[in-house]
Amino acid sequence: MNVLVTGSDGFIGSHLTEKLVEQGNKVKAFVYYNSFNTWGWLDTLPKEILKEIDVFSGDIRDPNGVRKAMKGIDEVYHLAALIAIPFSYHSPDSYVDTNIKGTLNILQAARDLETNRILVTSTSEVYGTAQYVPIDEKHPYQGQSPYSATKIGADRLSESFYRSFNMPITIVRPFNTYGPRQSARAVIPTIITQLLSGKEKIELGALTPTRDFNYVKDTVNGFIEIAKSDKTIGEEINIATQQEISIGQLAQELIRQINPNAKIICDEQRLRPEKSEVNRLLGSNEKIKKLTNWRPKYTFEEGLSETIEFLRNNLNKYKADIYNV
Repeated sequence: MNVLVTGSDGFIGSHLTEKLVEQGNKVKAFVYYNSFNTWGWLDTLPKEILKEIDVFSGDIRDPNGVRKAMKGIDEVYHLAALIAIPFSYHSPDSYVDTNIKGTLNILQAARDLETNRILVTSTSEVYGTAQYVPIDEKHPYQGQSPYSATKIGADRLSESFYRSFNMPITIVRPFNTYGPRQSARAVIPTIITQLLSGKEKIELGALTPTRDFNYVKDTVNGFIEIAKSDKTIGEEINIATQQEISIGQLAQELIRQINPNAKIICDEQRLRPEKSEVNRLLGSNEKIKKLTNWRPKYTFEEGLSETIEFLRNNLNKYKADIYNV
């Protein structure tokens, strides 16, 4: 299988790229062009894996580059996106260009090139604060941040191409993924890196919101299982554990494991605007279980253990002393 992964230089994308290579696919990795010629997390992969990857440097906002990357490709995993919610408050234009126009570029090229399969990555943030739980795929959408609004737009564009042109598209909607290689813009590495760096006062925003955390290897397996099944074409599918934990409970557990003397303090700059905070996310995984063979393999404890170990060995790659917007 000739496979393209956009956003392959990022957190989930690098794990997905690695897994697809291990399974024997011919993988082209679309990475964000930069003058340093860095390939993000792909630079850290084992040499025997990296040498099997065809790295394509480009910009998802550029339709010409996207079309060139997609020629000869059977299957596209589209993960490239801007994802940080705080950054979307003051730079929403860049989110529209990347998340909506970038997805449109993928869809247009896939239509013209008659690509066999397109998986478009969504986010649980499109649901906003849960109106009922567990959140299934029929839950209403609510754009509580510019980020989530652009992902809703990208999802609906993808749906329109499926309905208008009968294209083989699936919208894949992971809940909160965590694990090795995640940016400190996410809450779990934010807490762990502060603790590992020796800070006794752990700075966080709101503690009461709950999240449904997926270990990254389970998320990656979800993508792959969804791609295997024709039953998933034209569908929107959650990848969720159907379990939740509050940010406060999560922080206390990590404090217990790493530094029991640490205390949590509220950093007001980390608080979302009141109407923008997503207070509860608890996803239903009934649909993915019904349509595929996917089942989560990692417990939360196992995932946290691997994440802590990775961050302990890579702490120099993180800026634990500042708020990572």
